[in-house]
Amino acid sequence: MSHQMVTVVVPATSANIGPGFDALGLALGLYDEVTVEATARSGSSVEVVGEGSDQLPRDDSHLVVRAMLAAFDRFGVRPPGLSVSCVNGIPQSRGLGSSAGAIVAGVLAAARLADHRDDPGHPDTGAALLALASEIEGHPDNVAACLLGGFTIAWSDQGSAHAVRLEPAPGLEALVFVPADGLATTTARGMLPSVVSHQDAAHGAGRAALLVEALTRRPELLLAATEDRLHQHYRAPAMIATAALVARLRADGVPAVVSGAGPSVLALGDGGALSAAEGLAGPGWAARRLALDLEGARASITTG
Repeated sequence: MSHQMVTVVVPATSANIGPGFDALGLALGLYDEVTVEATARSGSSVEVVGEGSDQLPRDDSHLVVRAMLAAFDRFGVRPPGLSVSCVNGIPQSRGLGSSAGAIVAGVLAAARLADHRDDPGHPDTGAALLALASEIEGHPDNVAACLLGGFTIAWSDQGSAHAVRLEPAPGLEALVFVPADGLATTTARGMLPSVVSHQDAAHGAGRAALLVEALTRRPELLLAATEDRLHQHYRAPAMIATAALVARLRADGVPAVVSGAGPSVLALGDGGALSAAEGLAGPGWAARRLALDLEGARASITTG
């Protein structure tokens, strides 16, 4: 392994998008940048600037490093040590894919350092990176959108993750409302029931199918297409303000959902509609207008 430095840029993501639970994902124009250098000294050192700088670990337990080490083990090569620098723009524990971004950054950086073919669009290596990132994350929806950009549909078959990428409708933008306090994904997931009614399952299947059409060709259908009965109301007691904001936005005709496992809120629409929605949140929320990311994770390398 030659002396190399890799920089990986990964987008934030919003999964579920209402009824597309654990399947649909959208890449957003908000980014983490991770620079990794293979070193001769053993162990890992990590620097963090920006989001999470006051709470994330600085050693091998950092998620980027953990993902890299798992990838190196898979590729059969590992440098003696790693120097990692993270400039984080994605809020932590807010339902915006910060963990998926860290995992994708780590897997992609390791692939470059190991001289592994790593084009996320390649039919073989892209699938391998998605499979590994999904294995580390535990589900493929966020990592698929992070790797591929745009709008993704992800699924698992016999333990292997798969995804297809679709182009979002032109002019579609995101408005993200981020609260001051976060919520652990494990807490939100633990509130879900083990079974749902046949009626709710049928409703979810229909709305998720409609959501594909709405996100790619007919955004005027987004309000109906983002209606959910599978997960949001079960999680509402853990994020009362989030549930109230989603209800307020939807009552005003704005297609709004809980972003991922929450507690952020995602609203979708064109620029004019989202401008009118920015003032609906009230105090305690940071509203951010974001373009959709259409490129996905990208890496550049410098060889010494």
